[in-house]
Amino acid sequence: MKVNPLPLAALAVVFAGPTFAGPRVATDIPPVHSLAATVMEGIGAPELILPPGASPHDYAMRPSEAARLEAAEVVFWVGEGLTPWLETALDALATDAVKVELMGAPGLRQLPFREGATFETHDHGDEDHAAEGKATDHAHDHDHGHDHAEKAHADHAHGGHDHEGHDHGAFNPHVWLDPRNAAAMAEAMAEALAAADPANADAYRANAARLRADLAALETEVSAAVAPARGKPFIVFHDAYHHFEARFDVEAAGAISLSDASAPGPARLDELRSLVRDLGVVCVFAEPQFDPKLAALVIEGTEAEVAVLDPLGAEIEPGPALYPALIRGVGAALAGCLDRAS
Repeated sequence: MKVNPLPLAALAVVFAGPTFAGPRVATDIPPVHSLAATVMEGIGAPELILPPGASPHDYAMRPSEAARLEAAEVVFWVGEGLTPWLETALDALATDAVKVELMGAPGLRQLPFREGATFETHDHGDEDHAAEGKATDHAHDHDHGHDHAEKAHADHAHGGHDHEGHDHGAFNPHVWLDPRNAAAMAEAMAEALAAADPANADAYRANAARLRADLAALETEVSAAVAPARGKPFIVFHDAYHHFEARFDVEAAGAISLSDASAPGPARLDELRSLVRDLGVVCVFAEPQFDPKLAALVIEGTEAEVAVLDPLGAEIEPGPALYPALIRGVGAALAGCLDRAS
């Protein structure tokens, strides 16, 4: 019996894989991409602008990445404080896109920069600030409200590398390292997608609700895992972990670099060496995006150990599973080094 071959159009459907009906979405960094992929699950798939392993603070987009941004109908990004280079690109390339600045997500907890080499011990519970839940007006428009962040970034991004003269009124942009902030970001994504794609509004919101429950369970899990790190002094590469520390009750003693990861000066390194000796710091954490030699310089002549913390998930495959793996990884690295070195 003769079997008629499938028409070419049908073959194209078979081999093209699943099709998506949602809007074209671009995201800035892998953790944001992961959250967006979860919110969009079953409907669409976001594009990632910043490749894994790259620093968000200073990056030059490749033509393929610029094309993704130009094609986007919705863009999710943390904000100018994290990726100052992206603000100009958004104005130039994503002129018609809905731009959602996640630093302004309703309910998101804001914490201040800590620009000194050493951090004062304090109660994180006092840092919830009036900014929490009051940044709604910023969630869908990146062209306003940045005077404090722009001044803070200008003070240190291209000038001296120590902390004098920095505006401490600006907020730390590494907000995704608190799972509750991640839940707020996901809900802001769901609302923006629902507005852009009303036919799938219920699905976006249901995905965000499931994600919130998963993130609550993740917080409980990681809180137990970081128990060995509590009360033990450590130094981070740059002030990227304030939100993680505040949520999980661990306390960094200082940072090698400024919050934008610019290189430290000799005076800052000397201050950190003294801190290692005076506090008996047992772990200094490098990051995969930056030169580990700086961490080695800080512990030189001491018994402290260098380990790695990764705030972006450089070694994790992008996608929905990246975010929980990232938070577990930060907790495991902290607890592992501090427990081993104590």
